[in-house]
Amino acid sequence: MASDSLKLYTGIYIALLALAASKYIFFNIPFFGYWDAFAATMIAASLKTALIVGYFQHLRSENRSLTWLMALSLALVLLLMAAASYSVT
Repeated sequence: MASDSLKLYTGIYIALLALAASKYIFFNIPFFGYWDAFAATMIAASLKTALIVGYFQHLRSENRSLTWLMALSLALVLLLMAAASYSVT
């Protein structure tokens, strides 16, 4: 049982390291333009966030209502950020 969770968390750690290194790869390979590298970096950051929230904050094993509450909180924060950006400009 313990070795299974050790393998799981080791795999997640390696995935997080690979996603963290991907920013360097995206911006230093001439195949990607700036905006392509930026978009790929944002996708990698979203994947890292999903891994951290899902596994290290244990949302994968929580009730779905708590997961939807977190999603609602994120949506409201994004809405407030959008409203604040309109009030500044």
